[in-house]
Amino acid sequence: MVANVGSARELAMLPNGDLLVGTGGRTIDIVPNADAPGLAGTPRTFITLSEGPATSITVAPDGTLYAGTNSTIWKIAYATGDRSESTATVFQRVRTGPVSPGTDGDVHTSTSVVATAGTLYAGVGSSCNRCVETDSTRATVLRMSTSGGAMPRVTNLTTRTRNPIALAINPATGSLWIGGAGQDSLPQGHPYEYFDSPTVHGSTDVDYGWPQCEENQVAYDALGTSPAPDCSKTVAPAIEFPAYATLIGAAFYPATQTGTYAFPAAYRGGVFVTAHGSWHCCPSTPPRLFYVAMSGDRPATAVDWSDPTVQSREIIGGYGVTSSSSGYIGRPTGVAIGPNGSLFVADDATGNIIRLRHR
Repeated sequence: MVANVGSARELAMLPNGDLLVGTGGRTIDIVPNADAPGLAGTPRTFITLSEGPATSITVAPDGTLYAGTNSTIWKIAYATGDRSESTATVFQRVRTGPVSPGTDGDVHTSTSVVATAGTLYAGVGSSCNRCVETDSTRATVLRMSTSGGAMPRVTNLTTRTRNPIALAINPATGSLWIGGAGQDSLPQGHPYEYFDSPTVHGSTDVDYGWPQCEENQVAYDALGTSPAPDCSKTVAPAIEFPAYATLIGAAFYPATQTGTYAFPAAYRGGVFVTAHGSWHCCPSTPPRLFYVAMSGDRPATAVDWSDPTVQSREIIGGYGVTSSSSGYIGRPTGVAIGPNGSLFVADDATGNIIRLRHR
């Protein structure tokens, strides 16, 4: 463990080796010298925002920071070496409309953000487990330009994406990858949870089908209508994980990674994905850190629609197997890669942030 930050969520690594930590409250913390050879510095508050949950923070290639809270995406100026900021400006609003009139109370409140050159992506969760949204910004991944005016034009990169928390850019291709959680209360072991690249499929309104269609264009829910929904135009994701894994964080390990602690070639170009674990039983889906080998934007192992475990392997486990999420000894969340090659994993149950290094 290199630091402890209460309710630690998404991580973002700064080029100088300091680590930014989103939280379940209104603060974003910073861990100084997280990827330095010795001990990391003591965590401190980097910025306090006017609303929460401040779960997500990202660093754009030009050095600007963006943070996501329930209804707002914030822009934060940053200069190398800064360890505290007092000002954040509103970059964009999300969840601008009401919750669905058909909500069952499962209202998601976090907004995940990730940036690439000139573009910011935001994952905005749904206002229910199973419903039709009336707010076009919910259950989507939004795309917006980071150049130009303070309020950029926003387009829906994806639609019908229940809760896209894990967002990552593949540095080898520039494509966006997202982790999607399927709906609850469906047949045991289904639907599988997915990790997929919407930018590979198109440039707007890439349809993941929730709540009517899941997995390999399978109709699960007619929402009280007849006949069964047509799923033929929905996306069949490239990577699948077990049902209720709840994918929270993802980071690609650069194929060109250098540094004292760079991982071996077998890990280069692949992606690390955290699974928060299920609150469901029985059985539960336990928390884990997974690794998926990749070749560009293709998984090294093709998806198997009868087995969601063949594409990934467990890197960290042992968090417990329980019929209640309160029984886990930890629940991994954010993941990030340091400039010297270290891998960082956060945990919102304990607040611990661990650092893995190859020596």
